[in-house]
Amino acid sequence: MPRETIRSLLLIDEDAAQRRLVSAIAARAGWRTVVADSGDAAIVSLTTPHASTIEVILVDQRDDTPALVATLRAAHPDKAVHVLTELDGLAVAIEAMRAGATDYLVKPVAPDRLLAALDAAANRDSIEGELRPMAEKLWQPLSFDEIVGAAPAFRAAVATAARAAGARVPVLIEGERGTGKEMIAEAIHAASPRAQRPLVVVDCGAVPANVVDSDLFGHERGAFAGAFERKHGRFVDADGGTLFLDDVAALPLDTQARLLAVIDSNRIWPLGARGNREVDVRVIATSRVSLAEEVAAGRFREDLLYRLAGVHVAVPALRDRADDLPALTHHLLDRIARQPGLRELDITDDALTLLGAYDWPGNIRQLQNALFRAAVLCDAPSLTTADFPQIAQESFSRRRNARPDIGRRVPMTAAGGVPLYTAEGHLRPLDEIEADVIRLAISHYRGRMSEVARRLGIGRSTLYRKLGDLGIDSAA
Repeated sequence: MPRETIRSLLLIDEDAAQRRLVSAIAARAGWRTVVADSGDAAIVSLTTPHASTIEVILVDQRDDTPALVATLRAAHPDKAVHVLTELDGLAVAIEAMRAGATDYLVKPVAPDRLLAALDAAANRDSIEGELRPMAEKLWQPLSFDEIVGAAPAFRAAVATAARAAGARVPVLIEGERGTGKEMIAEAIHAASPRAQRPLVVVDCGAVPANVVDSDLFGHERGAFAGAFERKHGRFVDADGGTLFLDDVAALPLDTQARLLAVIDSNRIWPLGARGNREVDVRVIATSRVSLAEEVAAGRFREDLLYRLAGVHVAVPALRDRADDLPALTHHLLDRIARQPGLRELDITDDALTLLGAYDWPGNIRQLQNALFRAAVLCDAPSLTTADFPQIAQESFSRRRNARPDIGRRVPMTAAGGVPLYTAEGHLRPLDEIEADVIRLAISHYRGRMSEVARRLGIGRSTLYRKLGDLGIDSAA
């Protein structure tokens, strides 16, 4: 690899096995790992000639982790610092973040999470780098009744998923990254007759193509070079329960063919086995890309798409359900407050306005991560706009790029397209706003005046009186 493309990470960890694991995962994406078994050794490593290639520092959790993080950040502010923590060590990890750590990852480290964290750290000079999903967050699964959101498209998706929960039919959940596909998949399993049986999760994009068949279907001892022990595979692990195939579009075409055969026959053929084995598994798959478009491009089997989409759930992006953002924000802050070392926080109206004006390319996961980071670093009783500097900066940059004449005032509109301000930035007269709202309601409910009156919370006689007073034609 040419010298200018070398990216290195410094791993501070006493555990040799974990050092080997992290090094192997990082090497997949071209990262070179420099190891140190103590803070003192790490400081020495950062004075050597190769220190200039080190972009990320991974620190294994211990009692002095916050102090070590503070020391490293003070001496090397240009390097991102991540903390590796146990499930019961989140309070220390949060203290480390307050000391300057960029993020934390929960052990054992999932390959996709580690690589995403490294990639985000390498791109931290861009706004997107800071706003990429944080490596690990711990949330309890939600039931369908606990899922927050009132937008019609989102409620329709949740209702479809809830109806499908009681059946064995496969479910395909499509939506952008971070829209809550995993949450809905977990809710389906929890509401199904299989709730007491395993929910086995496979991140299809994180399993190397050369071992994915073995991982899913199992293998016999000696089936291939390196197969020293028999492996059951994820279908057997999920027998009687649910197999959750996350990012199913990443599966190779040969594996897709085998998956189709298993779904059709309820039997698996482990690699190297002389016979097959019957399994009872309900498959839930997710994809952040349109599988129909993948079929058209020749990257996904059409027959497998039809089998996976026994029930199809389309999850809308957060920007398409913007009215849900205040309720989602308060819900997420409530859940964040339950994490070790954190507390209840309110959020100001100005901050909510800032969050509502942003388009959230990373969807709910990005909102969650922005709130989490703000909550970790906030000392006041409420989050303000000052707690979201990256959001404010990117919102400003996008408005500036999209609108060169940024100094010109643009009329603000309410949801549905009713202007609240004039072009000069002054509030419009109330009767004009009211007239526009009534026109919008008449159009939305296709002239059904009883429905218009009911939705506006007024009587029919009052509605017709307002039509006359405001000079509105009922056919508006």
